[in-house]
Parts: sequence; C-alpha cells; structure tokens
Amino acid sequence: MKWMLVALCVSSTVVGDVFRSLGMRHHGEIHDFRPGAIGGALSAIARNWMVIVSTCAMAVSFFSFMKLVSIAPMSFAVPVSAITFIPETFLARYLLKESVDWRRWTGIGLILVGVIFISQ
Repeated sequence: MKWMLVALCVSSTVVGDVFRSLGMRHHGEIHDFRPGAIGGALSAIARNWMVIVSTCAMAVSFFSFMKLVSIAPMSFAVPVSAITFIPETFLARYLLKESVDWRRWTGIGLILVGVIFISQ
C-alpha cells in the first residue's frame, strides 16, 4: 500500500509541476503590476487548462502524501518523495528543452542512491 501511495504521490507531483511550467510559459511573464492588470493576469491564469490540470494533480499529490505519512514513518515518506526530482529533470530536459548540466545529473544520481538506501 505504501509503495502505491509513493507512486501516486510522485506521478501526480511530476504531472503537476510539468503542467504548471507549461501553463505559465503559455501565459508569459507579467510586466504590468497595477491592481487591475494583476487581477486580469490572475483571471487568465485561473482559466488556463494547463494550470487547472496542475492544480488538480497537486491536490492529488497532497492528499496521497498525507495518507502516506499516516501509514509510513516520516523518515521514510519525506526522503522517498524526493524521487520526483528524477522524472522532473528528464522531462525538463527533453520535454521543456531546459539546459541540465552535469552537476544536476550528479545530484539526480545521488537522490537515486539515497532512495535506494531508504527503501531497504
């Protein structure tokens, strides 16, 4: 049961983060900070389907993590949830076309080793 919750938490977090990034890229940078303009930007962001998907996915992530913490030790749940950085980095590199240097790949490797130690 706990590994199913880990999978649900990780996958929904990854979906949420990627869709949030895509949604905010679609909206673009906010340049006008007058109250009316900020309200218009928030309204446009709230209607963006990618941001809506992101918000729903992050809600699933939150509740699955709360359930995970209720059945597994915190010393397991928090470190193992760091595995989200692995698929997020791959998706950032290949889907979002971001630059990922060797230091980040090294960090991803260390996270993977840490998760393997925690899971034993």
